[in-house]
Amino acid sequence: MILAAGRGTRMQRPSETALLSDEQRKVAESGVKALMPVGRPFIDYTLSALGNAGYRKVCIVVGPGHQTLRDHCDAISGGRFDIEFAVQAEPLGTANAIAAAAAFAAYDPFLMINSDNYYPQSALTGMRSLNGSAVAAFTTEGIAGGNIPAERVRNFALLKVGVDGSLERVIEKPDPSQVPVGQILVGMNCWRFTPTIFEACRSIPLSSRKEYELTDAVAYSIERLNERFEAVVVNEPVLDLSSQADVAEVTIRLANVEVRL
Repeated sequence: MILAAGRGTRMQRPSETALLSDEQRKVAESGVKALMPVGRPFIDYTLSALGNAGYRKVCIVVGPGHQTLRDHCDAISGGRFDIEFAVQAEPLGTANAIAAAAAFAAYDPFLMINSDNYYPQSALTGMRSLNGSAVAAFTTEGIAGGNIPAERVRNFALLKVGVDGSLERVIEKPDPSQVPVGQILVGMNCWRFTPTIFEACRSIPLSSRKEYELTDAVAYSIERLNERFEAVVVNEPVLDLSSQADVAEVTIRLANVEVRL
């Protein structure tokens, strides 16, 4: 399940330093980050990495107006992948986006990732090899090898992991007192869920931001539904394509990546 229904407001924000081609600027203004040309559309690299990890059935969660993305993915469906779509009717948060794709997952476990991140092969393969729910727990040392500045990493959600290797809590917007001594693990929205997550998504209230938050759904799953999330530690970088300033570096880093669709 690839979440691509966001409005892309950060990508739409003009950058005085980003040198974009006319085609890249047009996509940036649309906010559809998955179609950003970084050699070829970014979604192609994501799909190819999923295929290399053994995934074959893909559901892309889109907004009501994302027809261009649907057309592109329809054109490549049927090769290594069967691609379908779920529509998030309103931008009501990540948990709401997951709930929109409940029919795709049915009774099977599934991987969930962002459409604007390129994850390392070890994370995608590691999540697929498990049986239950899990979260990819990225080390800050690993993240430092990517294109995400350290000041942004410091604002990422921390993952509190127990001695048994299971997730205890997701700490969003951590203050310095909440940062543990030793290895720091952060979340990059790479999850393996069982269908239990749909019950959690339906059960949580709107947050103060007027969204149904994935972190609230995960907390509900752990605390109320007794779901165990294994933390899969990944010491490799994730490429992030959130803003116009990210485009040039992501293009360079993906230049030698083979795409097979």
